[in-house]
Amino acid sequence: MDSFEWNKIAGWVLAAGTTILALVIVTGLMFAPVRLAKPSYVVEGVEVEAVAGAAPAEAEKPIAFYLASATVEKGEAVFKKCAACHNVDKGGAAGIGPNLYGIIGNSHAHQAGFGYSEPMAGMKGKPWNWDEMSAWLKSPKTYLPGTKMAFAGLSKPDERAAVIAYLNSKSDSPLPLPPVPAETAAVPSSEQPAPAAGKAPDVPVADAASAAAQPEGNVGGPGAPEVTGTAKTEK
Repeated sequence: MDSFEWNKIAGWVLAAGTTILALVIVTGLMFAPVRLAKPSYVVEGVEVEAVAGAAPAEAEKPIAFYLASATVEKGEAVFKKCAACHNVDKGGAAGIGPNLYGIIGNSHAHQAGFGYSEPMAGMKGKPWNWDEMSAWLKSPKTYLPGTKMAFAGLSKPDERAAVIAYLNSKSDSPLPLPPVPAETAAVPSSEQPAPAAGKAPDVPVADAASAAAQPEGNVGGPGAPEVTGTAKTEK
């Protein structure tokens, strides 16, 4: 095979490579990936990186706000994530985790004979109130480092509130829901009330002795009548 044939083969290989490269570039431009402002599916317990330019997330309110609208039915549905480890039946046996019947208002490490982790056992006597339970459900490992609990947590406050409402219903004496905290908003500076006018400072009044010591015309300004300590009598 002479050099002419080799040149033709090299030319065809070069042309094919150039064509493939052009197709890759054009395809990349036509089907460029678009990053969504909000993930279409969020895995519980996984922190999502904020997208540049996205609106900041609304600040989380106290759990009492979400408890006011929480339903036991929703809580029962969300609790299915916990049912593999926990029993909520009265008198039911413990599973991988302790029985949670009557847990709201009860003490940490409440179930006798259960093998709690050392950090949890050390909190025995501290009650499970609304805020404590919310913090625990949000992130067990953050709330109690060293816990045996492997669950990542519930990041959504409305889901936590629903689970808490459900757990509260699983009791001989469910606790009344906490009052909803009043929302207080800062008054814009343009709407701030004007400060009350201060009392005008008292103007000292010269008495007869100090007036007499002043040069003539100083007390009361030019042309003011002479001030003396005695009334002028007619002669």
